[in-house]
Amino acid sequence: MTATNALPPHDWEDRKQTASAWFQQLRNEICAEFEKIEQELEGSNKKAMPAGSFERKAWDRANDKAPNETGSILQGGGEISLMRGRVFEKVGVNISTVYGTFSDDFRRNIPGAQENNGAFWASGISLVAHMQSPLVPAVHMNTRMIVTSKAWFGGGADLTPMLPDDQDTADFHAAFKQCGDRHNPAYYKEHKEWCDRYFYLPHRQEPRGVGGIFYDYLDSSDQGGDWAADFAYTQDVGKTFLDIYPQLVRRHMNKDWTQEQREIQLVKRGRYVEYNLLYDRGTQFGLKTGGNTEAILMSLPPEVKWP
Repeated sequence: MTATNALPPHDWEDRKQTASAWFQQLRNEICAEFEKIEQELEGSNKKAMPAGSFERKAWDRANDKAPNETGSILQGGGEISLMRGRVFEKVGVNISTVYGTFSDDFRRNIPGAQENNGAFWASGISLVAHMQSPLVPAVHMNTRMIVTSKAWFGGGADLTPMLPDDQDTADFHAAFKQCGDRHNPAYYKEHKEWCDRYFYLPHRQEPRGVGGIFYDYLDSSDQGGDWAADFAYTQDVGKTFLDIYPQLVRRHMNKDWTQEQREIQLVKRGRYVEYNLLYDRGTQFGLKTGGNTEAILMSLPPEVKWP
């Protein structure tokens, strides 16, 4: 346990509340911007469709005090925000704040959980957008804070174009390089390479998309940093996503696309499904702790094909 983590319990409660409130604020800002984009559509094959808006569904496990089918105890809850529209074919923006006890098997894989009898707290935001137009890239973003006997941040954002676009890729990476450089000159290179390793399909021997950044176990206190600095970076990741991704959507959403391009999009989505069900740690974390299945599988696209 680091010195920064060795704080009185009330300090950590303040930090938990601060982080959880930020994830909710970011959710609100992202949903508002995406609904604005839905209203702005002027052209494309889906112009006749009505503009979408988010529907929210809360879930609560406050009374779940016995071990679930995974052997973990999960309490707390969250909120699913889901929109099906004419620009965003399906986009989910979920927030949750949960706590409880990891199962004996699962706690072995979580830093600090063995030393804490499996007790944990976790809060975060998770977003996946699948677009109507094959010209607009799909995207994933999530950030989170986890507390056991240790505490850390994790998350990132990555882009999955259906059709290659070098300018989109360059702009997305440039935005997150600038984000990283504002906090630590080493962050972008380290987190980009982590993303490239993480979002990779071994059975296909191919990446899921064109990458972005990914990080986990961010606790820089043992390197002269502190919790506030780690939180500031995590906030900036969310702000950077909110700035750059709408730019990419607006760049392409009014362009016409063909049925042939749509077929390419549907097959490409199959890779997304394969990755999320086989390898994604967030999916495994949620399922193995008995999380809300609807929220966990929100990331799956609404329509997909395998050749």
